[in-house]
Amino acid sequence: MAGSSPCASCKLLRRRCAKDCIFAPYFPPEDPHKFAIVHKVFGASNVNKMLQELPVHQRADAASSLVYEANARKRDPVYGSVGIISYLQNQISQLQMQLAFAEAELLCIQMQQERALANQHVIDIHEPSSLFCATASQAFLNPST
Repeated sequence: MAGSSPCASCKLLRRRCAKDCIFAPYFPPEDPHKFAIVHKVFGASNVNKMLQELPVHQRADAASSLVYEANARKRDPVYGSVGIISYLQNQISQLQMQLAFAEAELLCIQMQQERALANQHVIDIHEPSSLFCATASQAFLNPST
C-alpha cells in the first residue's frame, strides 16, 4: 500500500502500511468501521495470526466472517452469531409446527367435505373425524390447555 492511503488497520493502529500488509486487501481505507469492530472484538494480533495461517484464497472469506462475527458479538456479547442461528432455528421449528397443524386442519376439512358429499347429509360433530379435527384445532389455538 506504499504511496497511497494506508489500509483501515494501519490507519487505526497508526502505523505505516507496508507494501505486503496482510490487512490491506481485506480492510480498505474507505471502510474503517470494518476493521475497527474486528479489532475491538478479536484484536489486531489475533486477526493477523488467523489470516496468516490461512491460504491466500481463503483469507477474504475469513475476513468477511470475522466482520460478521464481530458485529454479532457487538449485539450479543455472549453468543454472537451462534445466538442468531439458534434463534432462527427455533423460529423455523415453530413455523414448521404451525404449518403441520394447518396442513392437518386442511386435511380434516377436506375429509369432512368428502364425507358430506358422499353421504349427502350434514356432518355430525360427534363423528370421530370431526371430533379429532375440532380437538386438533382447539389445541393449536390454545397450546397452554
